[in-house]
Amino acid sequence: MENILKKIISKKKENIFNYKKKYSEETLLKNIKYTKNFFNFKKKMKERDVENKISVIAEIKKASPSSGLIVKNFNHLNIAKSYYDNGASFLSVLAEEDFFLGKLDYIKDIKDNLKIPILCKDFFIDTYQVALAKSFGADCILIILSAVDKILAKDLYQAANDLSISTLIEVHTEQEAEIALSFEDSIIGINNRNLKTLEISLSTSVNLSRILSPHKNPLVVESGLNSVDDINFIIQNTKITNFLIGESLLKSDDIGLKLKEFTQINL
Repeated sequence: MENILKKIISKKKENIFNYKKKYSEETLLKNIKYTKNFFNFKKKMKERDVENKISVIAEIKKASPSSGLIVKNFNHLNIAKSYYDNGASFLSVLAEEDFFLGKLDYIKDIKDNLKIPILCKDFFIDTYQVALAKSFGADCILIILSAVDKILAKDLYQAANDLSISTLIEVHTEQEAEIALSFEDSIIGINNRNLKTLEISLSTSVNLSRILSPHKNPLVVESGLNSVDDINFIIQNTKITNFLIGESLLKSDDIGLKLKEFTQINL
């Protein structure tokens, strides 16, 4: 699994090339002008932080490199509605096509049916993708520091700020956490999963939260959140109350019931 990130990025470059042939940047910007149902993702999360409420970013994904096919009878709208009805504050929608079997169209479909802020979960390696994601209705994009160098990360961040779309800077190491602090206007996500080995440890969040404590915007914990005990462990040890949860919901017998376990935790 060491080279999975390299493989994903290599394939992503091909996909971006094809999208650029299909949509010029000018076309994307026009499409954004005619799209009305955007949310201020970061502002909503900050408001929930101030109100001392748990925020769950519930994830919609069909498959992943670590788990293979996750949802057999996959219907993105049904999953989104179940999340919406059971207390999700935000959605994360996988848009990576080859390794996660995602689609940008899923974001548009959901936005046409539900009023909820959406994170476009993809591997952003080109500023063109920022306008592309927003043109499909995304309210927030993901910038994975282990997937891009600092200069490209800054370019993506600036492109997002220029288009008034929130950013979630994802970190996994102490070095990445230190770098992330310079992205002052961004949400920062701590991924408990090592993207090179795919191993998970909740202690990653505990360790990195200390470095990230000066950050003035919301912090999010990602990956390895399977139970109420996991959530309580993170809250007690980091004071973070925003969680991106995917596979433990998608693999459960009742997605809505499982989500309620998390959204109804009292702080």
